[in-house]
Amino acid sequence: MGTAGYLVCGTLQLLIFLVGASVAALVIDKGFGWVSDGVGLVEIYRRAVLFTVASLVAACLLPILAKWTLIGRWKPEQIRVWSLAYVRFWLVKTMIRISPLVLFVGSPLYVLYLRALGAKIGPGVVIFSPIVPVCTDLLTIGENTVINKISSFTCYRAHSGLIQVGPVVLGKEVLVGDATVLDIWTWMGDGAQLGHTSSLHAGQGVPAGQRWHGSPAQSTHVDYRMVGPAPCGIVRRAGYPLLQLLNVALLSPLVVVGVTLLGKIPRVVALMSDPLAITHWPFYRDALVASYALFLASMFGSLLVAFTVPRVLNLLIEPDKVYSLYGLRYWAQRVITRMTNVTAFNELFGDSSYVVGYLGSLGYKLGPIEQTGSNFGMEVKHDNPYLCSAGMGTVVADGLSFINADFSSTSFRVSRVSLGAHSFLGNKITYPAHAKVGDNCLLGTKVMVPIDGEIRQNVGLLGSPNFEIPRTVERDAKHDVGGADEVRRRLGAKNRHNLVSIALRLLVRLIFLFITTVVGLGAIHLQQTRGPMVLMLVTTLPVLLTVGYYVPIDRVCTRLSTWTPQGCSIYERAFWRHERFWKVPGRKYAQLFNGTPFKTVIWRMLGVRIGGRVFDDGCVISEWTFTTIGYQCTLNAGSIIQCHSQEDGAFKSDLTTIGGGVTLGVGAFVHYGVTIGDGTVLEADSFLMKGEEIPPDSCWGGNPAVEIRSQPSSRAGELPDPVAPRNAA
Repeated sequence: MGTAGYLVCGTLQLLIFLVGASVAALVIDKGFGWVSDGVGLVEIYRRAVLFTVASLVAACLLPILAKWTLIGRWKPEQIRVWSLAYVRFWLVKTMIRISPLVLFVGSPLYVLYLRALGAKIGPGVVIFSPIVPVCTDLLTIGENTVINKISSFTCYRAHSGLIQVGPVVLGKEVLVGDATVLDIWTWMGDGAQLGHTSSLHAGQGVPAGQRWHGSPAQSTHVDYRMVGPAPCGIVRRAGYPLLQLLNVALLSPLVVVGVTLLGKIPRVVALMSDPLAITHWPFYRDALVASYALFLASMFGSLLVAFTVPRVLNLLIEPDKVYSLYGLRYWAQRVITRMTNVTAFNELFGDSSYVVGYLGSLGYKLGPIEQTGSNFGMEVKHDNPYLCSAGMGTVVADGLSFINADFSSTSFRVSRVSLGAHSFLGNKITYPAHAKVGDNCLLGTKVMVPIDGEIRQNVGLLGSPNFEIPRTVERDAKHDVGGADEVRRRLGAKNRHNLVSIALRLLVRLIFLFITTVVGLGAIHLQQTRGPMVLMLVTTLPVLLTVGYYVPIDRVCTRLSTWTPQGCSIYERAFWRHERFWKVPGRKYAQLFNGTPFKTVIWRMLGVRIGGRVFDDGCVISEWTFTTIGYQCTLNAGSIIQCHSQEDGAFKSDLTTIGGGVTLGVGAFVHYGVTIGDGTVLEADSFLMKGEEIPPDSCWGGNPAVEIRSQPSSRAGELPDPVAPRNAA
């Protein structure tokens, strides 16, 4: 697809966004106006319930109708990116993934949603992964199958400028572990298991009754079923989603009521009725006060809720006891998980000494602590914080997931997850409750943590399946800063530097909230005098406002940092500046543009050296100015380009160069100092280690990645013949 098609695709996507935002603004304007016309609190609440329920029903039905109208039934095919057919694919994918029903992951409601989209799912299936399948007609899941968290089975992938659509078939009573990837044309027979941190590459399958793990998966003797069955009849399976719907119908309207009553405050009425209000200082003063109050109330209120409500709910749950799904204790556990995994607070306190106090207040058992100033990164997740602990002197990089909860199709159990002392954990590690890992271990990035055999101690572990490596290497010793007194002195300086970074992060977001408040109040004010078209126009501004505000801040943070490839101690100022770069900017807004030509524009604005017509379906780049990406590359959802690494007290970073026409598979991880030649394919869920130099036109895969000279043999003969790309609608 040439430049013309590329531009046409971007234009159509922009128009679709503008139309959708305008329609949503019009509905909100009319709905709030109707609710506000109610007389008395009871009438306002009644109208709010009707408006909220009607809006949610429409938002749930619209993606389903769009899928069946624009696509019909998915079939195995290839769609050229940036074509008109791709625009339809992108629109349906986007609508499917923004449906309110996506919030009901782990509930029978979510399974009903996928069935309505065409998926063939048997009774008793439980899905905990928030990654929503797209090409649902090609998804088959047998009865009583369990799919755990952060598992990707979308039935499509991007490959060399094409969207390839293919089936994923799971038999009865299958178990899919946490942090797994099921590529297209993969299958699992009845009773099969796929362990955590594993993947099936295209054409792979697990025969009935067998257990596989690794990336790509291979046969194993390890049993990943950790919890037995429990009574879970039709009453639970039907009653739980009904109570969820009732909860939404009765509580969600309170937000509408609150906003409506806020608009009836005399001061607000007077301000909005003055046609010249936006030209006077009191308008901006009130906006500043309102945004400041909202900021403080939301931050301290959220902290208070996270520290108290889950602690009370946890009294209902006894560790290591098996409970039935869809009961009171299941609801309590799900609420605990959601209330205590607050991304904003992890990013605020992470990569600093203050994260220890935050996690301890959540319920982590961390004492006694040997403070390093970087005990935990900015991405830490758990199922139950009251059952998480870490030994003295342990340091954790970003992306750790404590897997406290084990599930069957009828039951669940929560257990303690303990990290050993004096250990280091790299990026993107899924750590199960029954891990066989003790003290003084180094766990490499994306390692599959073992749950069988003897307890590993004083070793390093790498890969999936894992293998042993040295605990430390001599080259990292040069980054030591000296004795205990020197470390304490530098730790104090690091704490002060991190405190300034935290303050800057809060200030940047407070200013953004103030600007957003001014724009919002101005829109409401103009809407009352100029009509709803003003509100419809302003509703499209938040995305532009976010980009226009955060991109300059991100570039300033980059320029103020020491941005040269380096190796240093975590107690040196160069590393602290790197931490500030991670903490202060808004790093996630680029994901709003996934699958559009605008994503490439955003990357260029942030400093990435990136070629033309790159297709980015959800790649994450950690160091923008260290990254070079060639023309017409294909970057799949969940892929990561990380130009740094921390190992114990040493920090290292280097440039990464990706040639033209390269494909990074779903969930692929590219480390620092890597060079990938033109036309290379890195398979799904692969980990390309630091310093690798990949020749052009090659295929690499695995964890750690190695060159693949032939495709996986399992069921390869059953793959279909290549499908001609579909270029037009």
